Amino acid sequence: ITAAMPLGTGLAEFARVFPERFFDVGIAEQHAVTFGAALASEGYRPVVAIYSTFLQRAYDQVLHDVCLQKLPVTLALDRGGLVGEDGPTHHGTFDYAYLRPMPGMVVMAPSDKGELRHMLKTAIYSNGPAAIRYPRSAGRGMSLEDDPAQIPIGKAVVLRDGRDVALVAVGSMVEVALEAAQELEQQGVSTAVINARFVKPLDENCISGYAARTRLLITLEEHVLQGGFGSGVLEMLNSLEIPDPRVLCFGIGDTFVEHGKRDILLARHNLTPDSVIEAALSHLGVRGKGRKLVRLKSLKRE
Repeated sequence: ITAAMPLGTGLAEFARVFPERFFDVGIAEQHAVTFGAALASEGYRPVVAIYSTFLQRAYDQVLHDVCLQKLPVTLALDRGGLVGEDGPTHHGTFDYAYLRPMPGMVVMAPSDKGELRHMLKTAIYSNGPAAIRYPRSAGRGMSLEDDPAQIPIGKAVVLRDGRDVALVAVGSMVEVALEAAQELEQQGVSTAVINARFVKPLDENCISGYAARTRLLITLEEHVLQGGFGSGVLEMLNSLEIPDPRVLCFGIGDTFVEHGKRDILLARHNLTPDSVIEAALSHLGVRGKGRKLVRLKSLKRE
């Protein structure tokens, strides 16, 4: 199901091959979600493919028609994060914040196209509402050799271990975390990288464990800070009463993001490996070993 976005959501070929399974409801996101809920109530497993920013129009329908009824509707949120030249109305920077509070909603964000395939199967075979949020890009790291498999709900993946700093990233920021970790290791800072995969539910054991045994935990998300992934991590650590965790959250500040190329916007909002490296070294009191780091105004969020 899509709302006048068969080309933008990449469904044109699907519509051609499976015309009886494709529904374009026009510019009517609310109807798309309620239509999906109706199909789910009759035993179908619908996928509603909508741009992240446009799903905001159907908040009530997601909450009352899908979540309240505990229906297995999969929300495929395209254009999650910064979309570049499409401008302020099209950046998908608020979805974690408006989906996290919905009871029963599972929120996933793949780090690459291969993981997206696994998450889609996980969502379709789950027994409740699920959202998969992915960026506007060609993606990376896709292998068609293995069939997509269901992944455990709420289970993170440790990509590398470390004892000084833990970088807990979600979605597109996993690649940033891996690059930052490689440089931090060269600077003598033992750095772990955790691919959270799930914004809700969080992997409490994994994340709280690293918060307790490392000197600094950094969260990374291509989303606003308020109500986002980092907020969820802080809420979780507070509820578990982890003693004196040092947490630094990277994300987008209290602002509408302007028009611009995606790489420039990421740098402007400090969502780059250099920004993460500089912050980690600064908080640990470590002086960098010769690498020229790019400083963008300050480490304060804009």
